[in-house]
Order: sequence, then C-alpha cells, then structure tokens
Amino acid sequence: MIKIELKNKENQLIVGRIDHEKEQQSYTATGEEMAVLAIKEYPYKAGDRIVVTTEGKEQYFIVQLDETLPPTLIYLPERTWEYLIPLTEAARKASVETAFHSKRHYLMVRKAYAFEIENYQNLSCNAHDQKEQSGGFPHASANVETRDDAVFFAKNAIDGKYGNPSHGSYPFASWGINQQKDAALTIEFGRQVDVDWIRLLLRADYPHDSYWTEVTLAFSDGEEIVMKTTNATTFQEIRFPFKETSCLTIKNMKKADDRSPFPALTQVEVFGKNK
Repeated sequence: MIKIELKNKENQLIVGRIDHEKEQQSYTATGEEMAVLAIKEYPYKAGDRIVVTTEGKEQYFIVQLDETLPPTLIYLPERTWEYLIPLTEAARKASVETAFHSKRHYLMVRKAYAFEIENYQNLSCNAHDQKEQSGGFPHASANVETRDDAVFFAKNAIDGKYGNPSHGSYPFASWGINQQKDAALTIEFGRQVDVDWIRLLLRADYPHDSYWTEVTLAFSDGEEIVMKTTNATTFQEIRFPFKETSCLTIKNMKKADDRSPFPALTQVEVFGKNK
C-alpha cells in the first residue's frame, strides 16, 4: 500500500476539490502499487508538505512530486517520507520559477520495478533531495553552503542539472563552499551499495571561478582515493574496482593557485549497483 497526503503546517489533512465537479475531500490518494494525486486548483501555502506512507520499510520507489521534477528513483528506509514544499523566495531561486507554484498538481509515487533497482546506474542522483534530511535517499549535505543560500546548497550537486558556465540562480545552481578550506560534501545512500565510477562536474564560470587540483574521495569503510582534477568544463572521472559503501565524502579539496577565491561543484555522479 502507498498513500500520498497533503498536510498543512498544523499537520492537518488539507481538504478541497480535486475538480470543480467533485465534492470536497481530503487531498489523499492510495494504491497498492502506485498512488496518484491529481488536483486542478489548489495553490500551495507556506508550511504545506507532502507525506508519503508505505506499508513496509527498506523499499525503492519512483516518485514525481511536481511537474517540474523528473521521475526519480529513491530509497525509503522507513515507512514515512515527508517532503516540505519549497515555497520561499530563497528556495525558488534554485528551481525554475513555476516549481510548486501552479494551482494544478500531479503527484505520483509507485513501487520501483526490479530492473530499475538492479540496473547499473547513477546512484547519487535525487532531484527530490532537500537541504534537511527528509527520509528519502540519496541525500547530500555539507559542512558549509555559501551564505546558507539555496542556490549553493549541497543538494544541487545531485539534482541532475549540468549547467556550469555561470553561477547563482536556476539553471546555474551549484554547491558553493564560501571559500572554506576544509569544505566537505557527503552523499548518503541510506543503504550499502557497490560503486566503481565517480564523475565530477566543476562549476566553470571562469574567470569568476577557481577550481580544485585534487580532491579526496572517502568511503564508509575508511578507504580514501585521491582524484586529480583540472579546470576542465566537462565531467572529470575516476574508475576503480567495485567497492561497497553507504556514503561518499568529497574532502581535502586543494584549490588552484589563481586569483579567484571561488571553486564550486555543479554535479557529482556515483555509478554502481544497489545490493
């Protein structure tokens, strides 16, 4: 069983009409394999959130909570996942301006097919990640995010967006480190995975930007791999024998000796298989 509910900031179910011809009802949808909540006219309000409840733990789902977000494979270790709808002006800068701001909504959650789970794939991509851990994985966090500004949040590095010739608001959101020398970004997978290929796309708004000459990739078992990097405008990569891990931390990032103080990261891709 899958249930989707819209709740307000008081944790109450939101009631309304999914269509002008329908009676008022709570904005809820349920299904065995898939739940779809479709609404013709309801503008989200501050504090609204989407609550997804499942009957079991440790499951994979394909989710799409807004038309501006692509369907995404996520892992839910617990029965409940709460998604705070990003409505603040600050949050909007990191997304296309129509995100979650239509009166019409289409929300879909379905159980992932076996081939979607078992495929060799990018295990770090999550277009539905949020700054704070919401219960869905993968999740990106960091020890610094420039000015606590949404356009520089860690989650931007795993959202599947590759625009790197500029910086700032959508479509150029990135992970910004506020010139902090010990900056580190961690991607939590929420379970053990096997990985063998990591790709980094540095932000390349040169000469505004700087870049790193090397970074250290640290895994949950304590092993570390040093990766050399350049000012390339395309993905840079490293391959290695399959390795089991529950997280990846990018740290010890050595800045190039140039005039700009602003190295930044546009995207991380971690390829491998779910166990």
